Amino acid sequence: MIGKPTRLLLASLSILMSTGAWADFTATPTEARAIAKEAYLYGYPVVEMYKTLYTQAVDQGGANFKAPINRMGHSAQVLSPKDTTQAKANPDTPYSFVWMDLRREPMVLTLPGIEDDRYYSVQLIDLYSQNIAYLGTRSTGNNGGHYMVAGPDWKGQQPVDVDRVIYSESNLVYALYRTQLFDEKDLNKVKQIQNGYKVQTLSGYVKQAAPAKVAKIEWPKPTAAMTDSPQLFRYLNFMLAYAKPQDSEKDLLARFATIGIAPGAPFKLSQLSAEQRKALEQGIADGKAEFAAFKKDKLDTLQVTSGELHGSRDRLKNNYLYRYAGASQRLFGNSAEEVSYMTYAVDSEGKPANGARHSYTVHFAKDQLPPVDAFWSLTMYEAKTGQLVPNHKKRYLINSRMLPNLKRDADGGVTLALQHHEPPKAEQSNWLPAPPAPFYAVLRLYLPKPEAVNGQWKLPPLTPLK
Repeated sequence: MIGKPTRLLLASLSILMSTGAWADFTATPTEARAIAKEAYLYGYPVVEMYKTLYTQAVDQGGANFKAPINRMGHSAQVLSPKDTTQAKANPDTPYSFVWMDLRREPMVLTLPGIEDDRYYSVQLIDLYSQNIAYLGTRSTGNNGGHYMVAGPDWKGQQPVDVDRVIYSESNLVYALYRTQLFDEKDLNKVKQIQNGYKVQTLSGYVKQAAPAKVAKIEWPKPTAAMTDSPQLFRYLNFMLAYAKPQDSEKDLLARFATIGIAPGAPFKLSQLSAEQRKALEQGIADGKAEFAAFKKDKLDTLQVTSGELHGSRDRLKNNYLYRYAGASQRLFGNSAEEVSYMTYAVDSEGKPANGARHSYTVHFAKDQLPPVDAFWSLTMYEAKTGQLVPNHKKRYLINSRMLPNLKRDADGGVTLALQHHEPPKAEQSNWLPAPPAPFYAVLRLYLPKPEAVNGQWKLPPLTPLK
């Protein structure tokens, strides 16, 4: 016969085992806080990526829906300040989008041949937000071709006429296409090129029977606080089910398991004790504090450039703080060799750029224009909103295609005027209108030359006019 204390103990154990609270969560509160910090920095880019996947490929009634999974969507327009769905919108290269589910079979992406003087690219991104490969001008040229993207479990044969196979460590992959837009009159040509982009299943491409169906994915609906609270770990568990664990992360994933983070497992936040929950919240706060210090000490002082925050796993070397910083500063940012980004946020005196206080100049000496193999573009944004700046000229950027129409200095260089007040007519070709408020301007270098990537070429200062 079992005594009363024993019966109570067994009953307690039974309740704990059925809720899974302690079965999954074995870390002490102190351990949990440290692990939660690691898991937050690791998981934030994955969950931010999921937000975009859901809005672009799952939420069919949503304003930002593009196309269902394994289908292509396009966004072809000449951007203006009326387009407010996205901060830091890029007017240079209209986008096309494909979210791929590679569990059943690989996908084949077909690119059309385009003219030599136009840039295009396909950035392939795994579910960790890492850039796994590029197709297009820099990497495969402008002649087009057929390219296959395969998941980690695919073991088949490469078709003879497929130019290249890209293997992903995750079964969910994002293909983000950029097609250079010359000017407003060029939009129809861009749409024509976009219509030549094709995406097919491998079986559809080789005209064979499709493999057996895979389980339908039940996509969890995003919530408002999903990247700022322990809810993040629920979405991280969901996403990790679609990636192959990497040997280099074995110990890390074992630590994560002690706070309930495991691929495909339900994350039972409601069943955690107040102490456990607090430990997770403190860990997330610690992760945010580490990034804030890194931003202040390294990013804001340009000791670490944005190009160092994006790239493949080999390039990032499992530096999860860098990967987090990349996702929080510019989700889906390009690898440095594809596009370099440089920002004018402060002037040569270290003061925030403000069109209400000053007019500014940027002077490129004769042989010191941004060094690129494709093109460069300087775009003006309002600092508060990140939106393009309304102006009667309808000019939101100055780019290298406009060089023949820009006024040259006596030394053969080019001086741009970044200001709110309209300059005299003779100076207007070089005017980039600024708002009567704080602003920043982003210089994008498409296919930057080595001297731009290695820091040998210096961005000229933003000089306030007295």
